[in-house]
Amino acid sequence: MTKNLHSRVSGVGAVTGYGWGRERLWEGLASGKPAAGLHAGFGSTPDEAGWIVTVPDGGEPTDGATRFARAMRWAAREAIEDALAHGWTPGRRVGLVHATVMNDTAMHPMFSCTPGAFSPRQYVAVTPSTPITLLMREYGFHGPAISVSAMCTSGSAAVITAKTWLDAGMVDDVVVVATDLSATPEIVNMFMRLGVAITDDEPLSACRPFQEGSRGFTFGEAAVGYVMTNRRDVDGYADVLGGAMAHDGFHPTSIDPELTHVLGCIDEALENSGVSGGDIAFLNAHGPGTAQCDAAEGVIATTRVPDAGVFSVKPLAGHCQAAAGAVELAASLLGFTHGEVPATPQVSPAAIGNLLDGLTSAEPGLTLKTSLGMGGYTSALVVSPV
Repeated sequence: MTKNLHSRVSGVGAVTGYGWGRERLWEGLASGKPAAGLHAGFGSTPDEAGWIVTVPDGGEPTDGATRFARAMRWAAREAIEDALAHGWTPGRRVGLVHATVMNDTAMHPMFSCTPGAFSPRQYVAVTPSTPITLLMREYGFHGPAISVSAMCTSGSAAVITAKTWLDAGMVDDVVVVATDLSATPEIVNMFMRLGVAITDDEPLSACRPFQEGSRGFTFGEAAVGYVMTNRRDVDGYADVLGGAMAHDGFHPTSIDPELTHVLGCIDEALENSGVSGGDIAFLNAHGPGTAQCDAAEGVIATTRVPDAGVFSVKPLAGHCQAAAGAVELAASLLGFTHGEVPATPQVSPAAIGNLLDGLTSAEPGLTLKTSLGMGGYTSALVVSPV
């Protein structure tokens, strides 16, 4: 990535377990109360309830037949309207990067149905390209449009991809959206059987990033949108200074214990951003509360950014899978405007130093956002408050 010090995030939109809209997200995070609730069918057996974070019904019915389509369009539209209010005007080439992994789960029955069970209209209504096409048509955007998939790093990877386009001069502006509404009993159960998703306990008890007694994460859903531009006359939340992505090529579920490529990705992101680890004020961690990820990011915290305050919002917003990095980045960006870091309240002894405890008043500062994904994905980006 060629460094450009002014890839500005001028608009933010969010649909999360706290509700529809970025203000609902901020209010929820600032409260220190998890968005999760008990939902039937998500326990250890189909007859038991379990703790998960789901996006409530809402949005515009005309935006699509499913929550996935409506949430994607809502988050993007809110980000666009927010950017317009910050003085942004769309350039000739507005691109779109959409981060998703499971896509719209309403499509899944179509993959195993008998021929003719669904009409072509039904198929087109829920195919992942449809919300993108309708959004591009709504605003008359004609730049490149792609979907990216990098497991739990997808949201961060989408932001880095957008900055790459901006730095290369391929586009004037980019709309970034990360959408994951995949909290079905079948999918959550698979993560439970892998030993990482916890549904039998409340989030603050089950998920304790960088604290003693953590068991894993609470599964979550979200759609988050951003508008990014290189225009220098536009206000906004933060500038993306740089970033990096890597894959350790080690195991389908485990992190290489040597951390060679994880730490290499962090080093590259810092170098690409033109900053040193000592410049970083906050580490916005992936922080899912799993042993492997917390150990890896603990090394990042102590060896790469030893002076940074560390926090994770996974126990609050849930682990939103493909949208996780985007939700967590939004937490920092909204925090910049409020002069607060929406850290999760600490409930047990910390395993690392500098772990922030609950909503923390702080001057906005350089923030390193890290994301780790099942299968060996790593991404990291550095943002500077406007």
